[in-house]
Amino acid sequence: MEELSQDNLQEIVNGNDTVVVQYAASWCGNCRIMKPKFKKLASENESTKFIIADAEKFPNSRKLATVDNLPTFATFKNGQFVNQVQTNKFELLKDLVDEVTSN
Repeated sequence: MEELSQDNLQEIVNGNDTVVVQYAASWCGNCRIMKPKFKKLASENESTKFIIADAEKFPNSRKLATVDNLPTFATFKNGQFVNQVQTNKFELLKDLVDEVTSN
């Protein structure tokens, strides 16, 4: 799992088969609560790229999904957006990840 240090999510999506993104912000309490759960899923799915993107610092990366609320989790496969969920519930995040990693 890595945190974006520059606004280059599109390059990461294009360069990896499967990518799961947590859109977050430093002020977002639910984002902080979900981060260790996101890390846990990353450790269980090593063939999938897990990224945390600051939705305020990286507008181009944010445009790859519809980010209305934080945290938003989005999945990408073969360079294309697949699905997303805005949640602070681990079960919904796990379902989203399972959907994109089970193929």
